[in-house]
Amino acid sequence: MGLILKILIYLYLCAGFQCMHQTSWLACQFIDHYLFIGHENHTEIKFFPRDALLQFGQAGDTPINPHAITFLVTNSKVDLQRYVQGAAADQLQCELRWHSTEGNQLRWPSHGAQEYDRWFTCSLKHTEGLFAVTGFLRHTPAMPPSAQEDHRIKPAIGDRDTITTSVAMVLQTHTPLVRARLLSDQKIHCQFAIDHKGPNLTMEWHWNRRGERVKQFSHASRSGQTQGKGVTVKDLVGGDASLSLSLVKISNEGSYVCSVSVPPLFTSHDIVLHIIEPPRVTLNVDTDLSLPEGGEQKFVCTADGYYPLDVDIEWYHYQEAPGPGASNKRVGAPLPKRLENVVFSSHKHHLDKTYSLSAFFYIQASLRDSGSQFVCSVSHSSLRMPIRKSVTLTVQETASWFYSGVIVFMVTLFIILCVLLYYLHSARRDYEEPLLRGLIYTNRPETISDEDCITRCHQLEWLF
Repeated sequence: MGLILKILIYLYLCAGFQCMHQTSWLACQFIDHYLFIGHENHTEIKFFPRDALLQFGQAGDTPINPHAITFLVTNSKVDLQRYVQGAAADQLQCELRWHSTEGNQLRWPSHGAQEYDRWFTCSLKHTEGLFAVTGFLRHTPAMPPSAQEDHRIKPAIGDRDTITTSVAMVLQTHTPLVRARLLSDQKIHCQFAIDHKGPNLTMEWHWNRRGERVKQFSHASRSGQTQGKGVTVKDLVGGDASLSLSLVKISNEGSYVCSVSVPPLFTSHDIVLHIIEPPRVTLNVDTDLSLPEGGEQKFVCTADGYYPLDVDIEWYHYQEAPGPGASNKRVGAPLPKRLENVVFSSHKHHLDKTYSLSAFFYIQASLRDSGSQFVCSVSHSSLRMPIRKSVTLTVQETASWFYSGVIVFMVTLFIILCVLLYYLHSARRDYEEPLLRGLIYTNRPETISDEDCITRCHQLEWLF
């Protein structure tokens, strides 16, 4: 029993939480109109906005604001509140209009409907572009119109009138604007609901771009005829008319129109598909670069494979911050300086319709630039934050390089001379020692021994 009670309390709290997020009324603009005879006796229409309220409730409910036009939406099989659930009242834009059936006196196949019903459209849009909803409101007048009444002339609505309606059909999209990466799979959302079963439904998708209109898909429920692809007919039974696109390309970009027709009602939503491809940013040098003083270097920053064309490349120079002991200089983080001597290449157009652009400059290395950073910043509509690539420059003094080279050369030359002298001395000794010995042995007196002869040879060798 305790578990059942907890479940009931939980359900009650959940229901109360959902009710808190349901909008019971909305401030709207009612776009009214009237006919008048204009230039050359032509009948023209004048539109003018009026303040109104869209109120959800039961027939006979008291208007929230009795001093305003109230469109009272009563219960039906199509719940308009469900399509805006979770959105606050200040996040919704509401607009009401007359809907003309162009004189087609068709009885809507729903309980209580009449051939002379009045129709209104209610457009609800989220201010942050999260969804767009169009609902058809059916109003049955207390008295049928006269046979002579012009269908273009609508009855006057007073500033305090309450118009009781019910929702007959709804068309919604959660994707008024779609941003897609190249070669991604996308589903363009479109959903509808009708207040009766087995409607005479015609559902179509069209693609518009640069004045070209191409039918992508169509289905007629009465004939069962289906053309095109991208929508599952089985899903249409449940009201899901979403269009699937595989491996989207830049050629798929444009406006997609989801339309639903159930005579005498027709409505559509335009859904814009933008292809967004971020750039790949590269530099032609390493992140740590060492140059001799006076040396020249070309710095190239390339943004590759982006779409659309609006890319911005900037080079910045971050001078090394001075130390605490430096006089009359700011101590702290280096201040960036935007380089003005940057040259841009022309935009390169690739086969997949993406673009590339390069920005480059030349530098002659100076000791004051040692420790500085050169940063390439690339901005694009596909990026929330710019892409940044940096290079840290180290500049070596020219004199130190020269003296180091001279010292290394002299040490190397000295080693070579020592080795040559050693080999020269060894070769000379090997050549002269036999000659001396032969000379001494040949001319020695008979009184000189062999030991004395050898000692004299060594003495002569030392003299040489």
